[in-house]
Amino acid sequence: MVRSPEAAAVDEIFARRVEPIEELGADAEQVARTCLSMARRFHRGGKLIVFGSGGPSTDAQHVAVEFVHPVIVGKRALPAVSLTSDVATVTGVATGAGVDEVFAHQLRYLARAEDIALGISTDGDDGAVLRGLREGARRGLLAVALVGGSGGAIAEAGFDHVLVARSDDPRVVKEVHVTTYHVLWELVHVFLDSPAVLGEEAA
Repeated sequence: MVRSPEAAAVDEIFARRVEPIEELGADAEQVARTCLSMARRFHRGGKLIVFGSGGPSTDAQHVAVEFVHPVIVGKRALPAVSLTSDVATVTGVATGAGVDEVFAHQLRYLARAEDIALGISTDGDDGAVLRGLREGARRGLLAVALVGGSGGAIAEAGFDHVLVARSDDPRVVKEVHVTTYHVLWELVHVFLDSPAVLGEEAA
């Protein structure tokens, strides 16, 4: 039986999404370690600072509101801010210091060493996200990256935790990122509800 082009297209569209999600599942231990590190920072009074350019800028805002205003009844709110929410600051810094400085500049004045810097980049090569994560790491923040494709320059920079959505399709990368940060939110709460694992000496 000869399949129609439309049926083949349906199969291809769904197949394109299977492997990246399966690889996220295969990275469960790395994801869990990321969440444990984040939970320890929250436990010590830190906050989550999220940023990304273009499409990931809306993901940054989504992540922040998930932590500040959890949709699951009974889960505690946690401090989080998105550096993409203040248009005046973003455009002002971009005009005065350059686009690549928009997140690093804000981190210099808003971040404390106990905080978490979470940068999101579809291809891993966003200069502003890379520079923001570098500034965060330099100041002692936990540096976490969500990237796509091969991970790009951000994956090569040696940050604390880098989670890669392995797809060259930016739409698929975004879909995997949404799943990933929902998992981050859930597991952070799991660890916060288990005080025995929050000490630095815990495995």
